[in-house]
Amino acid sequence: MVGSSDITDREWGISGKNIEDIMEALQVADQLSTDNVLQTLKLLKVKILNNKMATSLCQKVTDTIVDYLRTMKPQGELEELCTGILTALGFQSPGIVIFKLWDRWHNNLPPNCLLIAVGRLIFFQGCPDSEGRARIRNQASWTQSIKFPALRLGCSPPWHTVLKALVISVRKHLDLGTKEDEIMDITQEAASLKAYLTLRLLFNRWSLKSNNKVTEQALVITGHLFFLMPPSKLKNQVNRLTRWLMTLISAKVVPFYISQCICQLTEALALSGYGGINLESQLENIIGMLFEQLSETVKDSDSLSVQNHSLALRSFYNLIQLYNDQVIPLIRKNMQTSDPAKIVSALQVFMHVFQEVPQTEQLQSEVMHSVIIMIQEDLKPVQKALLNFIEMLGQHDYLALPQGNFIINYVIRLSESDCSNEEDIQILCSKILQMVSLPKLITLACQPSNTLAFVLLSKTATKMALRARSRGQVPYLSSFHLSPTQFISPQKLLTHLVVLSVKPYREGEFGVSSLRLLYALHPITSLHPIINSSVGQLWMKKIPQMLQILDDHTEKNLNQEEWEDRLLQFSSQSLVAIDDDSWLEQLIKVVLERINYFSDDEEKAFLYKFFGFTLRTSRNMKLIKMMISSILQTVHEELQEREGIAVALSIVSMKHLKIVLDQLQVYSAVLTDKDSSFILKLMKEHQRREWGLVCNIIYLSYSKIILESKGDIFTHLDGILAMVLQHYHNCIMEKDKNLKLEYLDALTKLTNILSSHPMAFQFKFPQKLEIVTFMMELIREEPLNSISSSIRLKAMNIIIDFRKLHPLMELEERTELLRTCYKSVLCLPSTEVLQKEASSLQEAQATVDLFRETLQSLLRLMETLIVEMPSRIQHCLELLDTWLNSQKDNERERAMWCAARILGFTAKMNNFGMDIEFSRLGRLVRLLALRCQDPVDNICFLSAQAVYSLYCILLLQKQMGRKKQGLWEEEGKNEVYSANVFYNNTFEIAKAFAEYFTKMQLTTLVLTAMEGLTDSRAKVSLAAAQLMSAVMKERGRDMIKIEEVVEGILERLNSQLEPNTKEETVRAMCLLAGNNTHTVVPMLLNKTLPWDRTNLALWKAFGNQRETTISVLQLLIGILERLHSKEETKEMAFQPVAVTCALYEMLSGSLCQEAVQELYPRLLLAILCHLYWVIEQNVPQKMVVYSKEGGPGSKSKPFDPTSCALEVVKLVFSAAAYDGVVVYGDQHCCWDLLSCPRFYYIGIMDLTSNSWLPVFHPSGIVKTCEPAILHRILNLVRSLLYSSSYHWKILARAFYAQAESLKGQVPFLKDLLKNEARVTVQAVKSLRNIICHGKGEDIKVVFCSISKQLCPLINDERDQVKISATSALSHMLRHIDKFKPRLTTRREIYTFLVPLLLSIQDNNTEVVKACGRALTEWTNVIGWSSLTQTFRHITLSDHIQVLEETCKYLVNTSKTQLVGDLLFQSFGFLKSSQSFLRAAAINFIALTVKKLNMSQIHEDDVELLQNAIGNLRNDPVESIQSLVNTTLKKIDEYINFRSISTSRMSQISNNILKVTGIKNPERKKRLFRSVKRERDDDNQKIWRWLQSPLNSLRNRYSGRVKDIPHKSGNSDKQSTGSQVPTSESPPTEAGPAAK
Repeated sequence: MVGSSDITDREWGISGKNIEDIMEALQVADQLSTDNVLQTLKLLKVKILNNKMATSLCQKVTDTIVDYLRTMKPQGELEELCTGILTALGFQSPGIVIFKLWDRWHNNLPPNCLLIAVGRLIFFQGCPDSEGRARIRNQASWTQSIKFPALRLGCSPPWHTVLKALVISVRKHLDLGTKEDEIMDITQEAASLKAYLTLRLLFNRWSLKSNNKVTEQALVITGHLFFLMPPSKLKNQVNRLTRWLMTLISAKVVPFYISQCICQLTEALALSGYGGINLESQLENIIGMLFEQLSETVKDSDSLSVQNHSLALRSFYNLIQLYNDQVIPLIRKNMQTSDPAKIVSALQVFMHVFQEVPQTEQLQSEVMHSVIIMIQEDLKPVQKALLNFIEMLGQHDYLALPQGNFIINYVIRLSESDCSNEEDIQILCSKILQMVSLPKLITLACQPSNTLAFVLLSKTATKMALRARSRGQVPYLSSFHLSPTQFISPQKLLTHLVVLSVKPYREGEFGVSSLRLLYALHPITSLHPIINSSVGQLWMKKIPQMLQILDDHTEKNLNQEEWEDRLLQFSSQSLVAIDDDSWLEQLIKVVLERINYFSDDEEKAFLYKFFGFTLRTSRNMKLIKMMISSILQTVHEELQEREGIAVALSIVSMKHLKIVLDQLQVYSAVLTDKDSSFILKLMKEHQRREWGLVCNIIYLSYSKIILESKGDIFTHLDGILAMVLQHYHNCIMEKDKNLKLEYLDALTKLTNILSSHPMAFQFKFPQKLEIVTFMMELIREEPLNSISSSIRLKAMNIIIDFRKLHPLMELEERTELLRTCYKSVLCLPSTEVLQKEASSLQEAQATVDLFRETLQSLLRLMETLIVEMPSRIQHCLELLDTWLNSQKDNERERAMWCAARILGFTAKMNNFGMDIEFSRLGRLVRLLALRCQDPVDNICFLSAQAVYSLYCILLLQKQMGRKKQGLWEEEGKNEVYSANVFYNNTFEIAKAFAEYFTKMQLTTLVLTAMEGLTDSRAKVSLAAAQLMSAVMKERGRDMIKIEEVVEGILERLNSQLEPNTKEETVRAMCLLAGNNTHTVVPMLLNKTLPWDRTNLALWKAFGNQRETTISVLQLLIGILERLHSKEETKEMAFQPVAVTCALYEMLSGSLCQEAVQELYPRLLLAILCHLYWVIEQNVPQKMVVYSKEGGPGSKSKPFDPTSCALEVVKLVFSAAAYDGVVVYGDQHCCWDLLSCPRFYYIGIMDLTSNSWLPVFHPSGIVKTCEPAILHRILNLVRSLLYSSSYHWKILARAFYAQAESLKGQVPFLKDLLKNEARVTVQAVKSLRNIICHGKGEDIKVVFCSISKQLCPLINDERDQVKISATSALSHMLRHIDKFKPRLTTRREIYTFLVPLLLSIQDNNTEVVKACGRALTEWTNVIGWSSLTQTFRHITLSDHIQVLEETCKYLVNTSKTQLVGDLLFQSFGFLKSSQSFLRAAAINFIALTVKKLNMSQIHEDDVELLQNAIGNLRNDPVESIQSLVNTTLKKIDEYINFRSISTSRMSQISNNILKVTGIKNPERKKRLFRSVKRERDDDNQKIWRWLQSPLNSLRNRYSGRVKDIPHKSGNSDKQSTGSQVPTSESPPTEAGPAAK
């Protein structure tokens, strides 16, 4: 058996034996494995393909394979191998394989392998038989194929393959036209017959009505049978075939097979030359099926769908050849349906068959009709197909037909850029348009209706023109001038293209397309019989430049104005090159026509300019006049039209000014000449409107001419202004309100431009004053009770426009103008009234808006007058007084608007080179300040704005003056104030302006403000009082006419004032008295006693303000002291009594305590002396000098001079906070004693005595008063002991006799230092006063006695106590320094150094400052002068640095013992409960140790230092722990450091010691006072012996002998120890010598 598939011919022979083996193996294949059978078949296939086999062997092998197939029925690869073997056998002996179909199969189909092999053989066009000839057994194959019974029931695919291959093979052989019977075994007639029978069999025996592969293959076979059947038979089957195909279409058979079958049917019938009756009857069905197949979607990836589409079109082509007249209507019928798919299909069919259709007129008419219907329907899915069809029609000149214009318009509409069409549609449109003639295309492009398609049309025309030019053809426009009615004229073309270029980026390419088309058409200029050839040269140069500009820019960054100017210049240059007035005239007419037609504002504006440039080019004066007249007669209803006319005339005037002005004057005659005016010929309701429009055109034209003029127009301008006045005065219409408005509207346009022209100020216009006067008349004519029109607004605007034109207005004229305008605007009713009078909401709003605009116009008018004469600002403001003081809120508000605007504008001018005088500044500030408190809030706001502006003006004037004087300029001062600061704040206003008032202005302000005190409006009266009060406070000393002011205030205080106003007025008087005490107080004292309430209220107020109180008290005390120091008289003086009354009222208040305490000693002695003087006088009985009002329901209590003085004494004690003295006096009947001349001195002694009562009990003066006060009293008393005045002498002796020594209070005060904070602070202050007021050695003793109690307070936890104690220390040290403290005192002073250095590390700024002052005084006392400045300027930012410098100075200049004492004192603070003090002590120790040479400090002292710091390693505060570790680490570093001595003496000393063998004793210093260790006695003795020679050597080496003897470490003085000092024991005196 064969075991491998790789067996070759060398392994196997071609002998029959081997074949027999294979055959035998296949016969028992059921006993072999599949793999063995597979390998055997592969081997057999290879043998057959590679070897020529004998026929008998082929027969045997074929039989064996067929038997194997019949019995085994193999599948898969085995079946495929069997098919391959049979096919290979068939190639050698086809008849053997084909004839196996004749075997009996018992009503079953032959094996698939056999059928497939036969089909393959049939497809093969020639199989060599055994005799070497090609022969196909078609006859046998076909006969056998249709004999099988199974074929009646249906067949499998292999049978289809056989039949399909058989039919195709026969058709191919028949198509070859072979006539030799020996090549085929069937004749053509037999084949036709068998084909017909096969078709009948397929229809009769097969069920071919479903969608499956059998049906598809049947359709393929049927299609091929059509070509084999007899035509007559085929025609008879058409009806049946049509029904069958329609059934299959319903069954959704693949369209390709249907279309292929129909195409083969029509082709077969077309070959016969006649389709037959049946086909003609079925045309509609067949065409319907074909359209249905065409409607199927074509997919490029699906080859069958592509072939389906082409086969359906071929079928139409075939049908057109058979039935042209019948098919075309059917196609057109589908073109006119509403189904887009059918229309598209019909168009495709028509395009496919169009070449075969005769082009008759009828056909053309019908086709155009169908196309028009489709265009009217305008179905979007049809557009592309329709355009393709139109393109084809264009190729056949259909567009030239009368209906072609409709189609062209449709194409243009599709090409419009605003349509969202696909790009291929645009391309199709472009192709179609290129079929239109160039003149017609250009004409279409320039039609306004085709604007959106202009880009495509112009591009197409440009291509056509360039193509024509490249071919050397005559430019199409060369004949335009011959037939202007048929095509667009050159003038219209030029105008249209230039206008479209105005917006170059419209739709992306408008400008570019226009210019490129113009550039492509430039040859016309050289061939035109009129236009000069230079135009073409100009265009060839300029147009590319403009195109480049468009390429370099975008719509966003292109300067539109520059671009339009460039276009106009290009047009103007072109017209100059044309140089033909006739052509120019036509162009101007075209422009005018287009102006009337166009509605786009921008393009219309350009056309007016284009008209102007065109007309300016002409040299024909007659033409210019005619065209100016024509444009003036054009439509001018819209403002844009009137402006366009004016612009056009201004452009023409640049070259023909005289003509334009003359024509305007001629045209203006219609305004004044009734005989020639066309206005009167209009309907009456239109006449006034037209008069205004004409006036508007004329004045607008003048204004535009002024803008464009270089100065020539100004020589004519005064005449124009005169004519302007005549237009109104000689008006042909009735002068009503509307005509005035029209006239003013027009005139405003002229004056606006005139006032803004820079050259206008170089000329004089005498008519200016006439026009201003005329405007004032119009303003006066306006009613004051309404504002129904904008006449006054426009009139003021015109006056504003004339502001700087010469001649300027005189002062009288300007004053009259302002008065007129103020009255006309400010006196109008309020806006609320105006709104109520309106008939509707819209009218009300319009009225309010008009009023606001009118007010704004008035404000601008004032600004113009200020610009003309800045120095007259005050005059403008004074004219507003009437309305600023009006009782009507609306008038005041409007007037304040004006005032704020005037001042604000002046401040912003910033032009203070010229003087702006405010001679009445006081009145002005008073007025504005009062308005800042106006009941109307907006007036307050406006007034605040005005005040701020006035302040800025004055400040800038001041700065300007200082600059001129070369003085320093104050900067940033104006930032202190703002309008918000001045708002409702009269005090700030007075404060800001105080420095700017002269004395007279200041007094005037007060006097005028005084008038407002009685104003009925409480807020205004209060503002007047506040203004007076604020001014008195700031500049009260500079007041003049004080008597007048005082009397005026008293007069108004006696009237009925508002409570708040009265209170503020009293305050103003108080401030006046404080600043002018010597004038005001005597005036008040001279008033008759007893005083009325007004006077009493003033004196009470004098005691409520500290500054005034002090000033008045000083004067009153002086009066008492001065009068009582004179010789005694029998008569009683009136003024001292008045003083006591004044004091009674002043001291009865509770706000003068501080002032009384400051003057307490003098006041007390003065009033006590006065009391003694009074009781000695012969006072009349029942004399009342003061009356004290009682409570409700009680009578007033009268006082005579004595009782009044005695009450004042009590009030002095109470006001000075010594109520205990008053109680003491009541309890000990002191007041009774003082009232009697005989016992007066006893009362004084009793009042001042030191009672036995406890401390907390009220007592006499000495026991109650603070030491400092008592000292002041005693100082005064000492000076009075020997006074010449008896009264003073008695008082002084009695007082002094009871005063005790201050030293007695020290123990008591020391006990209070441990009390609460408030008590401690007061005790510290008392001790400070005792020392500061003491003298000699006593204060030193006191200081030493309190230092131990005062020192801890320097580091007290309470900041208040700490600051008080430190501050007191600085005062004490300053006073002690005056008496040269000795050693004991200095020791006590040293104890304060460490506490101060610790406290100076505090983060409280006040503490640091107090410590700095104390340390400064400390250095003065001790003599550390180099640190004085350091402590004096200490701040919180550098206090640590100061501490470091102090430690450095301490170590470098002091004895080691002092440093040790201070360090040891700091150890006590390491145990403080305050973490701050612990940290501060560590810092002090660390900074001190840093400066010490620790290598020279004794080990015991170092250990003591380390232990003291190390105890804080576990401190609860982490920052202190870190500080401790850092400090200890630094100390270790200092100890380990050993400096290398460079001294030669040290080297010699070491060498001597080495020679002698003696050890050098350590010279370490003792830092702290502790018992020192004993050294070796021998070493000590030897060291003393060596000391003398060493010193000698040192002296010789240094060249000098030092006076200070060398102190060895074991000297007697240093060897004696002492007790370790404590923090409470003072260190010994050390350091620099005291001063």
